[in-house]
Amino acid sequence: MSQQQISLPAKLINGGIAGIVGVTCVFPIDLAKTRLQNQRAGQQVYKSMLDCLVKTVRTEGYFGMYRGAAVNLTLVTPEKAIKLAANDFFRHHLANNGKGLTVFKEMMAGCGAGMCQVIVTTPMEMLKIQLQDAGRIAAQQQKPVMMAPTKLGTTNTLLSRSYNSGTVVTAPRAASATQIAKELLQTQGIQGLYRGLGATLMRDVPFSIVYFPLFANLNRLGKPSADESSPFYWAFLSGCAAGSCAAVAVNPCDVVKTRLQSLNKGASEESYNGVMDCISKILRKEGPSAFLKGAGCRALVIAPLFGIAQVMYFVGVGEYILDNSPLRLLD
Repeated sequence: MSQQQISLPAKLINGGIAGIVGVTCVFPIDLAKTRLQNQRAGQQVYKSMLDCLVKTVRTEGYFGMYRGAAVNLTLVTPEKAIKLAANDFFRHHLANNGKGLTVFKEMMAGCGAGMCQVIVTTPMEMLKIQLQDAGRIAAQQQKPVMMAPTKLGTTNTLLSRSYNSGTVVTAPRAASATQIAKELLQTQGIQGLYRGLGATLMRDVPFSIVYFPLFANLNRLGKPSADESSPFYWAFLSGCAAGSCAAVAVNPCDVVKTRLQSLNKGASEESYNGVMDCISKILRKEGPSAFLKGAGCRALVIAPLFGIAQVMYFVGVGEYILDNSPLRLLD
């Protein structure tokens, strides 16, 4: 397919739609990933992804699997829009006279995209994790639900009311994302929403460095000719393969990020003072295998998410993200 001018708003809108569709399809698996990653040795509530989902439905109902989904559905549009548009932007400016990019330049473009997206990703993940993990903590503590106090401080009344109610309930009653965000801003300022920023960068920048070049080159293998796009099913499979590989590669960073962003701890669960302290304590107390917790879930989340994103993006703008011919952005 020859180069075509595609407006930036079109990229943003279709990237956002792709993200919403993908998140809706795979969110329950992402919830299982968060709960499995937060489990400590000797305190396992769930044996596997399937066990987690079954227990979640049994104790919290079907919609319990979508706890925290509203945050993702609200913020995934700007997150995916920034990621996809930034990658196209960097690819365009790194290209030489419309020629294809070298693998190194593709990696640089992906790096730039990953650094841009954390503006939205960090607060989105921060709020989502609190809501997703509430059920695990309640299950670990048993009923009545007596959750450990949060680390936000003595003035944190909203979260303490929601997680430490001291009443017999059939399912954990979590504070809303709006309440959590408001409490974080009041007690810690904007940095409260950006807790775990370093770990998020550690995860998302390498992910983008691996994913974007890998997808571009896998997708190019499915082109009937240099001037034609690959079939949509090939783009879907390329997105799935590249996404799952990148997801597993950066899973240790995702485990660290999840642990750092979890404000509410179960009984005897450790707190961490930064990335290096988290890595050191996990290695010492749980061993290297702890960094692979939730890797299968994460691969199952990311693979269809990015496969769907590629197909939806194609449906909207008539070109796959990262076709090896750089797309030109309109001013």
